[in-house]
Amino acid sequence: MQKELSTVVKVRFSDCDPIGHLNNVKYLEYMLNAREDHVENGYGFTYEEYTRRTGCTWITIQNEIAYLKEVRYNAKVMITSKTIEVGDRLSKVEILMKSEDGSTIHSVLWLTVIYFDMKTRRAAIQPPETINLFKDFLVNLEEPDFKSRMASLRKLNKSVSK
Repeated sequence: MQKELSTVVKVRFSDCDPIGHLNNVKYLEYMLNAREDHVENGYGFTYEEYTRRTGCTWITIQNEIAYLKEVRYNAKVMITSKTIEVGDRLSKVEILMKSEDGSTIHSVLWLTVIYFDMKTRRAAIQPPETINLFKDFLVNLEEPDFKSRMASLRKLNKSVSK
């Protein structure tokens, strides 16, 4: 079973600033769109199907993002995502934007999501089968927090560029 799912996308001219760099907001769009595809292709459901079936969904309550290396117009980038924390109510996902060959990390995004009941409009406890599904895909990182993870990825980029 593949725990870190990936997609390759081409950076579009319309998503870049006047000097040809990917706009900061567009990093989020590319990364979130890739995650949505990863959930469908890897986990076997769409968010829409899940919400319709269970009456619940996941709401992002926190984004932590670091831009480590510029991405230019027309570049092809690999976007990977993985579940890095699963709890009764809160879960965390890491999404990386890398060079097409995976050697350089352009950006890292940590999403903290809360399981949310659409009827009660409140946080809810995830059903055991949902927790177990995500635990099957769980990846344990060496770094305990975002700041440490970002520093580790910056160091990795420096070792590659030498």
